[in-house]
Amino acid sequence: MPVDLAFGEDALWAPSPDRVSESHLAAYCDHLQREHGRRFADYRELWQWSVTDLAGFWRSIHEFFDLDITEPDRVLDESATMPHVDWFPGATTNYAANALRERGTGAAVVSLAESGVPATLSWDELRLKVGALAHWLREQGIEPGDRVAAYVPNTAEAVIGLLACAAVGVVWASCAQEYSADGAHDRFAQLEPAILLVADGYHYAGKTHDRTAEATALADALPSVRTVVWIDNLGLLDDTTEGPRFDQITATGREPEFTRVPFGHPLWVLFSSGTTGKPKGIVHSHGGIVLEHTKFLALHCDLRAGSRFLWLATPSWMVWNVQVSGLLCGATITTYDGNPTWPDPTRLWQLAEQLDLDYLGTSAASLIAAQKHDADPTTVAPDLRLRGIGSTGSPLPPSTARWIHHVLPHVWLASASGGTDICSAFAGGIPTEPTYADQIQGPLLGVALESWNDDGRPVVGETGEMVVTRPMPSMPICFWNDPDSARYIDAYFDHYPGIWRHGDWITVTDHGGVIVHGRSDATMNRQGVRIGSGEIYDVVDQLGQVRDSLIVGIELDDGGYWMPLFVVPAEPVTEPDSFGQAIKRAIRDGVSPRHVPDDVIVVDSLPHTRTGKKLEVPVKRILQGADPTTVVAPQAVDDPAALARFTEYRRAR
Repeated sequence: MPVDLAFGEDALWAPSPDRVSESHLAAYCDHLQREHGRRFADYRELWQWSVTDLAGFWRSIHEFFDLDITEPDRVLDESATMPHVDWFPGATTNYAANALRERGTGAAVVSLAESGVPATLSWDELRLKVGALAHWLREQGIEPGDRVAAYVPNTAEAVIGLLACAAVGVVWASCAQEYSADGAHDRFAQLEPAILLVADGYHYAGKTHDRTAEATALADALPSVRTVVWIDNLGLLDDTTEGPRFDQITATGREPEFTRVPFGHPLWVLFSSGTTGKPKGIVHSHGGIVLEHTKFLALHCDLRAGSRFLWLATPSWMVWNVQVSGLLCGATITTYDGNPTWPDPTRLWQLAEQLDLDYLGTSAASLIAAQKHDADPTTVAPDLRLRGIGSTGSPLPPSTARWIHHVLPHVWLASASGGTDICSAFAGGIPTEPTYADQIQGPLLGVALESWNDDGRPVVGETGEMVVTRPMPSMPICFWNDPDSARYIDAYFDHYPGIWRHGDWITVTDHGGVIVHGRSDATMNRQGVRIGSGEIYDVVDQLGQVRDSLIVGIELDDGGYWMPLFVVPAEPVTEPDSFGQAIKRAIRDGVSPRHVPDDVIVVDSLPHTRTGKKLEVPVKRILQGADPTTVVAPQAVDDPAALARFTEYRRAR
């Protein structure tokens, strides 16, 4: 597939002819021409076909990668309206069977903690441990459709747990241990898990964090749990800790048995941010994830057998699930239990060197921190051999993209934008095309992405709502406990019936790039993890010294992110610093450190709608520079003066 020479000369990076010809994407195009007589002049023609002939495209992914999915009655009924689309009806598959097709002594999972040295599991060792845990689950009477919840750090044991559950057809859900027991309970209690997998703690910023008490409290709060399985991550377990040990269960390896399940069988539950009420459980399917993740990682990240792959994440973030799916491509995946920017941002490059990575995925915030620290990778990691860097979680500033190209001129920077909702990306890397500082390369194959104006019409070169006009196989099969799909439809299809509205402001450029301007709703985004205001209000509203509060997240022009909490105190505050620190401690203890606001700002009053709802989106837009009279009708606000005062806070900032 040739590089499109019509692109401008201001590109930061362009693939060499050899890199283009050796890419998975080029091999896929050769396959389409050789086997089906389809020839495409460039990626844009290929993309147009992929979103026009959905059945032909997704069948070709199944075929090209020889995925273990039986022949369906059909790929999909293309006349069906989202979200009521049935993919690959009649077909059976199993995610773990596809992820564990490799065999031998080559490295499958390399795990590393802050204070340790890398440990490696070969493909054969991984298979046997997955088989042992899957067998144990079946011995406990766990059956397809049952749930296993995991309160764990990013370790190899978590990967084994997910794969073992998938092998049995059990539904997996995980939550990082930075969450409090209450925060994890808000997620897991909805699922009524039968087994709870927990670790004794995790590493972060040069410290070990004992979570045995939180894990025990979580188990006690989940009456459905029959058995708690303990991972001895920090060496804190002793004879007083009740429950079987993960290492003992998996010590004697066993060849895995894979329960074949329907294509649409639930694989895992990811959780929404909890903006309104409890976090929503988003359910994805075995078959949908196998197809989508294989396409994304092989064609858009250019992973292949033997590639060394790390996408820094915790098990609360969908990127962790994507990381595990590197196994679908035969890649060696790596896990990291720790802070990748501690003791300073140079650690990012040292990790990539130490783990001998081909592809490093991280948050835009980590790359911005490295730039601000001027962490030149060639100095701190002279043996670095990265081929690609993935950036997601928030928009990457052009200045940071230019800096990365300056310090690593031969590395492909592939920014991406996606979501927990589809557990993948909508727009991202294209290994056969140039990259530009100010935009993502383009929409991914099979993603009918458009920017719509207020009239519901697609626009180019203008900012609009990001929509997806045709279905994707990794769109949720449902929300948990949403039998009539009412919450699911309300989340994505309330504005444009039958059209997915994601909630991002984007611009599609003249040559097909995508610029993401930030959220069009009130969901916040801290270091790549979506945070719901509802989780923070759950803590703050319980504090007797607080009468009212409002929190927003603001994307700044320099690429930074500001998350202030505005508080109306119950009594006059004489020591604002102490008052703010007490609130921050309560949020840290009640939810997680990631939820702690950057600033606690004391105000006299806060605006609401006439029905008492907090005005998060209008406040966010005012803090971004909008005129208060343009963001909400004054007659709809109980205190217009309180809303207008946010212009003062913006000037002060």
